[in-house]
Amino acid sequence: MLKIRRAPSRGALRLRPVAEGHGPSGFRGRPGEVLEFAPDERWVGAEGASSPHDWERLGAACIAAAGNAQRVALDARGLPPGCAVALATGAMLRAWRFDRLKAEKRARRIELLVEEPARLEQPWARAEAALAGAAFARALVAEPGNHLTPGAFAERLKALRKEGLEVTVLGRKALRRLGAGGLLAVGQGSAHPPRLVVLRWKGGFKAPPVAFIGKGICFDTGGISIKGAAGMEAMRADMAGAAACAGAMLALARRRSPCPTVAVLAIAENATSGMAYRPGDVLRMMNGRTVEVVDTDAEGRLVLADALHFAARRFRPQALLDLATLTGSVVTALGHHRAGLFGNDAALGAAVTAAGEVVGERLWPLPIGQRHREDLKSDIADIRQCMPAGRGPQPDASHAAAFLREFVGTLPWAHLDIAGVDTAETEEFPAAKGTPSGFGVRLLDALVERHFEDPHRL
Repeated sequence: MLKIRRAPSRGALRLRPVAEGHGPSGFRGRPGEVLEFAPDERWVGAEGASSPHDWERLGAACIAAAGNAQRVALDARGLPPGCAVALATGAMLRAWRFDRLKAEKRARRIELLVEEPARLEQPWARAEAALAGAAFARALVAEPGNHLTPGAFAERLKALRKEGLEVTVLGRKALRRLGAGGLLAVGQGSAHPPRLVVLRWKGGFKAPPVAFIGKGICFDTGGISIKGAAGMEAMRADMAGAAACAGAMLALARRRSPCPTVAVLAIAENATSGMAYRPGDVLRMMNGRTVEVVDTDAEGRLVLADALHFAARRFRPQALLDLATLTGSVVTALGHHRAGLFGNDAALGAAVTAAGEVVGERLWPLPIGQRHREDLKSDIADIRQCMPAGRGPQPDASHAAAFLREFVGTLPWAHLDIAGVDTAETEEFPAAKGTPSGFGVRLLDALVERHFEDPHRL
């Protein structure tokens, strides 16, 4: 929790951001530099901090410098309100921990010291909504697969009704009626049936909604095309795209966004059994087209395809944005620093990129070329899901995007492949290493605020 105060409470470790020239001789105030100025006070290098994202990273650095201290006071006196709020935001993001399954839970108390607490009430309320969304998404991603089954995931999402969101859960029978062949096939090998969950925020004016579509694979064994054992435990995070969309919807509801929005989340478990779908199968998707399965470990594009078509047909949104931990090839291309961005609309792509820059969730545009679509031609179906293995290096991220584009129609669409950034592996994100980053929550929230909340621009 965070409390805004004029002075630190007794027993709190005070952390003071200091730039070069404002500290003692020899302290240059460089990023990452920490000086233990007194037993209960540490100075943290603030040289070069200018943008809100810089101050967020500085807030995260302050929490790192605090070590195991359970009561921390961030000295933001003298800072403009925007910088102070960003400092606190970064601190809260860095301090987040998943301890729900631990016997010992240790809550950390963070205080923000400012001259006039009342001046920060409104900007902090805005930041707090986004933080709530990010924390919700992170907690979902951190849950192990035996706790967060598709059914349990849907139940967690139903709890968002108390925030003012409409929540509709479609089970296996409803999905069969809809013809959701991709989502049903991916989930048929599991003892836990798939779900399609729709979250809706009506907003404050009448307009087509902005639609978020999320991949929600609660655990991914790879199916019949099974993954290797090394690192498979991380596949509990294969639902980070759906978690980010849900977190963004919570943020919009908390701050009472005027923009109508909807999230369509394709939730399943990709398991192995005698009922599992197989390489070589042909699936009929919700839009009526047939897909030749090549690799059951390329399941994400199948569930997203049905969800994209459902969102496009049911809501006719003004924009479609899907988030998914989709391909290893995007990690090869971009590492753990940026997510891959694909799409069919330059203006939407530019808006998404700008929103990402604002909150420090950065993207890099990647292509969908004519050859990428040609590679997916099938001899027995309308399209094949991916390229067969063993044919040398493949641009699988572009192939996946080319596949998804077939289910969007003519609506403006952006696809974010977040496979390398769903977990904090670098210092790019204000999160402890190895914890869920919540990537996408604040990006979508900022995008809606900056580009879709003015009805006169529609």
